[in-house]
Amino acid sequence: MLQQRPIILVGGGGHCLSVIEAAESAGMAILGILDAPHLVGTRVLGHPVVGGDADMARYAAEADFIICVGAIRSAEVRRRLYAQVQQAGGRLGRIIASTARVSAHASIGAGTVVLHHALVNAGAVVGENCIINSGAIVEHGCNIGAHVHLSTGAVINGDCSVGDGSFVGSRAVVYQGCSVAENCIIAAGSVVRGNLDTPGMYAGNPALLK
Repeated sequence: MLQQRPIILVGGGGHCLSVIEAAESAGMAILGILDAPHLVGTRVLGHPVVGGDADMARYAAEADFIICVGAIRSAEVRRRLYAQVQQAGGRLGRIIASTARVSAHASIGAGTVVLHHALVNAGAVVGENCIINSGAIVEHGCNIGAHVHLSTGAVINGDCSVGDGSFVGSRAVVYQGCSVAENCIIAAGSVVRGNLDTPGMYAGNPALLK
């Protein structure tokens, strides 16, 4: 893994607060935040807004980027910002909160944030630009795609796969060995008991396409 440089946070909204706290807990240096141009000069939890998305190239040589825009209904904004970072010649960092537990035998993709009290167990592979939110569990042997958001307390049991751009809501559970297609939304508290092969919105116990 490359040496982590200071980080630039992209997006200063509500999710950014959690990311800042996780970064601070891990002893990481935050160079600044990119947000709407009219917010330049303001601060988020004491950290300055130093520019907008158009300023990514300006910081690419000295900092790594973390995208701090949440993804619930769609991962498209996170995908777009991810592409902008790459086009600007930037590099994505990683944040693992001090109370998170990531196995030495797991893999965490660039741009991914693992928040407080989350667990990523042995043999799990988490893709790029993901949110593993507070208290989420990714058990052994799971494969989590890129741009995935596992919300607070979500449980992905062993040997599951979650496709690119999917969202798993708070306290939702995916049973052992199940697969979730790309671009699925699993509502909070739902239980996935079998494979979800079609992109779309799922809810209930068992989780059904709505």
